[in-house]
Amino acid sequence: MADTATKKPIQVCFIMLKAYPVFNPEVKKIFGGAEVDFYYLATELAKDKDFQVSCIVADYGQPPVELRQGVTLIRSVNLQENLLLDAWQLWRALRKANAQIYVRELSSLVTVECAAFARLYRRKFVYRTAHTRECDGTYLKQHWFRGRAFVWALRCADTVITQNAEDVEKMLTTTGVSSIVIRGAHFLPPTGSGDERDMILWMARSDSFKRPELFLKLARQMPDKQFTMVCPKATYDDRYDELVEKAKQVENLQFIPGVPFGELDDYFQRAKVFVSTSASEGFPNTYVHACKCGTPILSLKVNPDNFITRYECGMCADDNWDKFVKMLNELLEPETAGFYGQNGRRYVEANHSISKIIAEYKKIFRRIMQDSD
Repeated sequence: MADTATKKPIQVCFIMLKAYPVFNPEVKKIFGGAEVDFYYLATELAKDKDFQVSCIVADYGQPPVELRQGVTLIRSVNLQENLLLDAWQLWRALRKANAQIYVRELSSLVTVECAAFARLYRRKFVYRTAHTRECDGTYLKQHWFRGRAFVWALRCADTVITQNAEDVEKMLTTTGVSSIVIRGAHFLPPTGSGDERDMILWMARSDSFKRPELFLKLARQMPDKQFTMVCPKATYDDRYDELVEKAKQVENLQFIPGVPFGELDDYFQRAKVFVSTSASEGFPNTYVHACKCGTPILSLKVNPDNFITRYECGMCADDNWDKFVKMLNELLEPETAGFYGQNGRRYVEANHSISKIIAEYKKIFRRIMQDSD
């Protein structure tokens, strides 16, 4: 009994540099699905007294260390181009966290540094993929040095987690690394009545693989429908201003350069259909956002593990434009939209509920700590 009473919590540190605006909505900066992913996991894990949770974030002018929603936020890099300074600031933050387990998502040199730190100090390292290009060899082809360093980091990991079953096979083929699937976690709000739905929604950063220009094409092709595009500027996108100017010329399209994290669900609950024009993804958080708000998905191409069609959460056009337009008209029928929207909600409740997903992570964290005893 004494051992149980004095048992120390497992210390887990998430490394997600651009997550601070999700923790602090007063900071109006860009974040993506990976940041949302770790925000949900970190805040939910922190509710369990058996875990002590921290998160390393970038420098947004906040205090060096602060506590938000039970998570200790540790300030690190200032996201400038000085790689040596950034590397030192990150290393110092990793030491300050002094965690037993370090968890990282997104392929970059940050991931490599985290793996090296964990290996040097004999800590545990867990990696979660953010995109299918990390698994299918695309990242390796695009980045010769970073790609090989990334594979080394994967091989250092105690556990590698992918977002869908197809990526498990791809990763094993391209890197020789075994992985497991854990879906993205979400809190589930009550669904709306449907009466407030008044737009066709597209939401993503302006990355080229998201193909935002195709949503403009869709809006032009259907001038009698109302479209809304929420599109923050992607890092290193030098054509964003051109996209904004083109969007302004589409009369039936509202262009929004970004919304606070707390307002995301409001847009999905107002959407008749959520549209994805991406050429590739892992398992987009926006898909889960749509499903949990009872909004049908229309995907031009991306359909991870064929879930959209298997669970009838919407429709996928297999990159066929004419089919894509036809499907949108079908999904705009209220009865059809209601059918797919309700299926999406049921799918999320069964596969993405935060309570179920966090239990899988706790099991992994406990297992790898037991293996080290």
